[in-house]
Amino acid sequence: MTSAASSPPAQPRVGLFVTCLVDLFRPSVGFAAVKLLEDAGCTVEVPEAQTCCGQPAFNSGDRATTEDLVRGLLDAFEGYDYVVAPSGSCAGMLRAHVPDLFENDKATAARAAEFAGRCHELVSFLVDVMGVKRVDAALERVATYHDSCSGLRELKIKRQPRRLLQSVEGLELAEMAEPEVCCGFGGTFCVKYPQISTKMVENKVQDVAASGADLLLAGDLGCLMNMAGRLARQGSPIEVRHVAEVLAGELDAPPIGRPADA
Repeated sequence: MTSAASSPPAQPRVGLFVTCLVDLFRPSVGFAAVKLLEDAGCTVEVPEAQTCCGQPAFNSGDRATTEDLVRGLLDAFEGYDYVVAPSGSCAGMLRAHVPDLFENDKATAARAAEFAGRCHELVSFLVDVMGVKRVDAALERVATYHDSCSGLRELKIKRQPRRLLQSVEGLELAEMAEPEVCCGFGGTFCVKYPQISTKMVENKVQDVAASGADLLLAGDLGCLMNMAGRLARQGSPIEVRHVAEVLAGELDAPPIGRPADA
């Protein structure tokens, strides 16, 4: 991996925000994130006191629980140069919404704003902050990339994953007709509106199949699990992975939703 960072510290100390879904369902994404960050010259630590980013509570209107969770995160990630998450959704919560939580508590509001400024989504951090231009990975597949809503709309993540995927030896990118359209997951949205969510993911996997790709990639595990589930129920051979696994060359784990012996 090569990098051309100039503004970050020579060896930035990164606190990895693992995210609930990676911790519970796909630890391989966390290990891939650590490899990518270390290859880029970062020192990576995983604070054990970290919790949920608070997004489910925030989206449900539970402000008190959100604020309690975020106060814990402010302490857990104190002192790190950067806080990096392999998720546009969680990073979007930390970067875009946390600063507005403590309008009646000026001291905590100041800490929250400083914390939010250090938070980044993994791939955009590698490209935009660390100056990474290519990765040392190879994969002979045709892949298509889904732009998750929070990463795209809150953090403007679009070109960064495609730039690094283009450097994966043997990998061909085949774009969907509408890669920016929501997959229908949306956190609590898929629970509140299951019929609408199901129609949206059905449309999405049709777009995936029409691309001709045999591998679907994205940067948010919630979206990936939603789309992998729909593809599996259809009996589709299309495999699904987090983009970090491909960029890191960490492909020992089976594709998302597939048994280990598939």
